[in-house]
Amino acid sequence: MLRKVLIANRGEIAVRIVRACAEMGIRSVAIYTEPDRYGLHVKRADESYSLGEDPLAGYLDPARIVNLAVETGCDAIHPGYGFLSENANLARLCEQKGVAFIGPKSSVIHGMGDKTQARDSMRAAGVPITPGSEGNLNSLEEALELANDIGYPVMLKATSGGGGRGIRRCDTAQELKVQYPRVISEATKAFGSAEVFMEKCIVNPRHIEVQILADSQGNAIHLFERDCSIQRRNQKLIEIAPSPQLTPEQRQYVGDLAVRAAKAVGYENAGTVEFLLTGNEVYFMEMNTRVQVEHTITEAITGVDIVREQLRIAAGLPLSYRQEDIQFRGYALQFRINAEDPKNDFLPSFGRVTHYYAPGGPGVRVDTAIYTGYDIPPYYDSMCLKLVVWALTWDEVIARGKRALDDMRLHGITTTANYYQQILDHPDFSEGTFNTSFVPEHPELLNYSTKRHPSQTALAIAATIAAHAGW
Repeated sequence: MLRKVLIANRGEIAVRIVRACAEMGIRSVAIYTEPDRYGLHVKRADESYSLGEDPLAGYLDPARIVNLAVETGCDAIHPGYGFLSENANLARLCEQKGVAFIGPKSSVIHGMGDKTQARDSMRAAGVPITPGSEGNLNSLEEALELANDIGYPVMLKATSGGGGRGIRRCDTAQELKVQYPRVISEATKAFGSAEVFMEKCIVNPRHIEVQILADSQGNAIHLFERDCSIQRRNQKLIEIAPSPQLTPEQRQYVGDLAVRAAKAVGYENAGTVEFLLTGNEVYFMEMNTRVQVEHTITEAITGVDIVREQLRIAAGLPLSYRQEDIQFRGYALQFRINAEDPKNDFLPSFGRVTHYYAPGGPGVRVDTAIYTGYDIPPYYDSMCLKLVVWALTWDEVIARGKRALDDMRLHGITTTANYYQQILDHPDFSEGTFNTSFVPEHPELLNYSTKRHPSQTALAIAATIAAHAGW
């Protein structure tokens, strides 16, 4: 088993990994830059080391992180998600230095990070992919010719892209002419590569992803699917497990496809295979070679501790489960509580958390690194809290989600919590009939009141007074 793990990340995912290490008797090492000096992951880890004043440079320096791991006696690095989590160079440096990388091999990260190479691998494995370019586009003229062949709308995508960036939908040849240089520019700035490819745009699909686990002995299983269709500008807002929109046959089909994809590329550790579904058609979209933000809801319905399994796999141990051991029970929702103002075009709302009271009760989980008095820095992602609810039925999990969102008190910043209440109240959501167009097609949901019921306001004031009075 691993003895000491350096966590190459920050915030709630770093805290999540610290907790998993603690339960397994593994020492944890946190890293931080100056804005995170008082971060919860720094407080909770067994050891912590500063990477300097710059908010981002330290978190994005693979050589420095690996060297620090070696210097501090760590035998593994967990990259979390974001930052360097899908950086093949970090994994390669770990391999060279004899430090276990808690993720797949560098060659797999590179192959799946290159979207055209990933499409080639899936095509060879018999996993259906969307019609599109065989490789990268060489010119605007080639793009126009291909778009004419496969039909509009089409999607231009950065080959090395991710996180919803470097993507443009084009409905006409004129739009393609405008967007082609823009995508190249964005790809170059964001990913250091000007390579782009084209796919047929699947209009208003369901976004379904499958959690997989694979070990170094060649075993691979899936932990069922998550529905990520509630999203804005390719950024997920609410995730659901399992999808209320799949039949048992569809569920088995996408699960089998995900395992086939993992085995085809020699995958190890935790990963996610993402699909687009329209009618009964299923298309491979991409493979995320890391733990996902929304791994929490898969844990809620299956009882599998995914981060614990990551640590075991990195230590060379076989999976703790066979496919027949994996069952799911009930439904789970995850709300990404972002420090954003939905009523002001989701403008970021960074600042001090003046009061924070976590929701609780049966079936409620909160993953966060914030606390009362914490200053949310403006340098990182706006997500400040993940609220997860579980219940036996779809109707019950929606009711529990409403109650938990209402339980939570997060003052000093504006968040997306009230907006999510509106989504839960919409009949299309409550009936489980929605796709990726849900958010843009319902702008009226932004016309909500930010004022609570008077009795709720009074209770919040009383709670604040009690907290300051030391009751």
